[in-house]
Amino acid sequence: MNVSILVPLVLVYIGIMSWLAYYGYKKTVTKEDFLVGGRNTNPIIMALSYGATFISTSAMVGFGGVASVYGMGLLWLAFLNIVLGIFVAFAVFGKRIRKMSSKMNATTFPTFLGKHYDSKFITVFSGIMIFIFMPAYTSIVLIGGGRFLQESLAINFNVALLILAFIVAVYVISGGIKAVMYTDAFGAVIMLIGMSIFLFVTYHAVGGLFEGHQALQAMKSMVPEDLAADGHNGWMSMPDMGSPMWWTLVSTMILGVGIGVLAQPQLAMRSMTVSSNKSLYRSVIVGGIFIFFMAGAAYIIGPLSNVYFMETNGQLAIQAAEGNTDLVIPRLISELMPEWFVYLFTLTLISATLSTVSSLIHVQSSAFGEDILRTIGVKKVFSGKISTNRLGVIVGMVLAVVLAYALPGGIIAQATAFWFGICAAGFLPALTGALFWKGSSKQGASASMIVGFSISVFGFLFLKSSQSTAFGVSQALFGRDFLLPYPWTHIDPLVYALPLSTIVFVGVSVMTKSKEKTGWNKEKIDAVQ
Repeated sequence: MNVSILVPLVLVYIGIMSWLAYYGYKKTVTKEDFLVGGRNTNPIIMALSYGATFISTSAMVGFGGVASVYGMGLLWLAFLNIVLGIFVAFAVFGKRIRKMSSKMNATTFPTFLGKHYDSKFITVFSGIMIFIFMPAYTSIVLIGGGRFLQESLAINFNVALLILAFIVAVYVISGGIKAVMYTDAFGAVIMLIGMSIFLFVTYHAVGGLFEGHQALQAMKSMVPEDLAADGHNGWMSMPDMGSPMWWTLVSTMILGVGIGVLAQPQLAMRSMTVSSNKSLYRSVIVGGIFIFFMAGAAYIIGPLSNVYFMETNGQLAIQAAEGNTDLVIPRLISELMPEWFVYLFTLTLISATLSTVSSLIHVQSSAFGEDILRTIGVKKVFSGKISTNRLGVIVGMVLAVVLAYALPGGIIAQATAFWFGICAAGFLPALTGALFWKGSSKQGASASMIVGFSISVFGFLFLKSSQSTAFGVSQALFGRDFLLPYPWTHIDPLVYALPLSTIVFVGVSVMTKSKEKTGWNKEKIDAVQ
């Protein structure tokens, strides 16, 4: 890439983002402005911000690369992304979260749960879980953006990482959620344009819509022996049911991320930022179109890259990427796309990185400052010179950068599934009960969250081989990378952690019979519903 062209483009882009962040800063007066945007955000801005937060480098680069190995079966995840991640999240969960959070004056996800169940423990525990585990997800998004800047700008990875971290920290500290959402929406437009062009050019390169899929179907005989032994049936088919590839694709990629989206704190909070149900319904249309072109395009381009690389290089995509799925999409862009698009996609990936990281850091900061410190009575630090929320931005950013250095390559999709899965097991039963079941109790919610997070983390550390081997805890304690044989080595912990946490939630709630003891009692729930 011509740095003399790219650098001015990036500077103009950063200038626009900075102006939007400053605009958000000027509009941020109260704590409610900082945390939930004053609850009057334009629905289009909210939907674009939601989509840009949802779809990051993990989807475009990480899952796009994974799709080049697993094939079109990953499109089931795009289906769940739209049905659960947009329609159910906005039209079903979102409208109740909006009404209830406004009535309770809840401005964060943990505070929402804590106030509903009248439990400081739930607020603090939720905040701690977010603050401990979210940096892992934040770091892999930073890695994706940092690696692309490293290649495109020919700068040191450490420098690229610190530049991204500094930019995000500045406008989240100054403008809060308003700055985050304005910059997200601008980034989303660039992302949508970039991925739409990428999808069109990819189809053109492989001969067209039908020709490309036919060519991919014809490559079934080229599946490597090791993948065929794991159940691979070609890139146009699902793996053999019950095979290692099937368990990974279905339980980790499709269910782990597809279901986990409903319990993502940074996404659930978006419903708190609009003024009416009508705004949420409008957001469904914009969000659905955005996710279709972003997630759907990435999961189609990944498999089709095999056709392109085989025709041009005589290699499968994973071979052309030297075995690293995170490099498939960058290599495809480098070889396939015209020079001008590389500049556009650079801005697309920067947008994806900044939008997601800024939202994650905002949630981490509110978890640290609002849900943990303020709940236990700490309102100011350093003699009142800095607010707890802004201190949380700094601490969360430092943790994310440190982890970005520590995590290995090819980890983007796995780390995404890890975060989405533990959120589903830990938060989803309690959140669903708060929204729809008058018989839920704080004892049931507390027990469910403890069980959900504990079982999920245990599964990732000691049972699922891809993560337990990488973490090394099982090897250090027991001299084995994982404790149980197949299929436990390939089953995502969500598959057993979510049912267990749900059973605990329902069982304990029924036994305690405390539906009248929540801080938000039956009459108040009826009034909202």
